[in-house]
Amino acid sequence: MQTTKPVIGWIGPGIMGKPMCKNLLKAGFPLAVYARRPESAQELTALGASFHTSPAALAANADIVISMVSDTPDVEAVLLGKQGVGEGAKPGLLVIDMSTISPVATRDIAARLAEKGVRFLDAPVSGGDVGAIAGTLTIMVGGSAEDLEYARPALAAMGKTITHIGGHGAGQLAKACNQLVAAQTVIAITEAMEMAKAADVDPAKVRAALLGGFAYSRVLELHGQRILDENYQPGFMAKLHNKDMRIVTSTIAALGLNMPGAQRAAEYMQALVDQGDGDLDSSALAKIVQQRVKA
Repeated sequence: MQTTKPVIGWIGPGIMGKPMCKNLLKAGFPLAVYARRPESAQELTALGASFHTSPAALAANADIVISMVSDTPDVEAVLLGKQGVGEGAKPGLLVIDMSTISPVATRDIAARLAEKGVRFLDAPVSGGDVGAIAGTLTIMVGGSAEDLEYARPALAAMGKTITHIGGHGAGQLAKACNQLVAAQTVIAITEAMEMAKAADVDPAKVRAALLGGFAYSRVLELHGQRILDENYQPGFMAKLHNKDMRIVTSTIAALGLNMPGAQRAAEYMQALVDQGDGDLDSSALAKIVQQRVKA
């Protein structure tokens, strides 16, 4: 049984990472931070976190290292690259990647770290910056149950629902499923609202009715209101959801599946980014749906 809290080394104190770090500090975890831009860690160091100039140095001073960066190549660089975690890790270190990356690459990363005696969990999250701030994220975990139990107190400081999905890569697969469902649900909600408007029916009242019925979802509740208000301030940026949809489509291809709904959602998200709206909330996918239904 753990009697002292492990030192957490954090890589990537960004929009999601910084509030997650604050929740770890509030829970009493000693925190060390690495950031490519040191200024992004200043607020955390003011709260008591230590700063390290490389992932390797961070790893040498931590019991658990958590990465929360943008994409698969970024994770590979900070964990396995020059001056990466793998170069500074002591045997037995636990690395937790909470980014959203390729499930296939995740398994390779886990195997390469294992060669260095480093344990690994993939633990992507859902809940956006609101959940990160509130400490109510949903965390989907791939890896060993024993490693999850060691990490659980730290994960519980950041998330409300922690689910062990399976072996390495299973957490990332679950996150890909989450992003797929979210994108297709935004499309369905927007199409429903456009159908209501075309029939001279108030879409706000339709949404209110659906919220009380079988069609209820958090996407309808939160993004449905965003769509009605045409308020697409992020939130979770469309360009990041677009990256996630590329992960979805590459995974579909690797599994040899035919999933036209997923392909359409990925196409729409790419179109949103291509028209210059990548920095809007991902619910701005509605803009593409509105264009297409009127074509």
